[in-house]
Amino acid sequence: MIIFLSVTACILAIPLVAMQFTNEVNWTLSDFVTAGILLLSTCLAIELVIRNLKTGKLRTIVLIVILIALFLIWAELAVGIFGTPFAGN
Repeated sequence: MIIFLSVTACILAIPLVAMQFTNEVNWTLSDFVTAGILLLSTCLAIELVIRNLKTGKLRTIVLIVILIALFLIWAELAVGIFGTPFAGN
């Protein structure tokens, strides 16, 4: 679990550092909280799958589905690829 928390912190540090060098990255506190919740919930789901499904194709498929869901939600929140109200459209 420490690894997942460290990875989440490193991912969230990227826009924080970028904000110090450019005005093109403009995250608010709510952006960091939303990204943190999204990343931590994904890490928790991955941790549960790893602990409960020991081996096999099902474990791999479930992990891939979780990661695809993360990327689709992240893309929707970032640029609104589906045009839902969550993206601000």
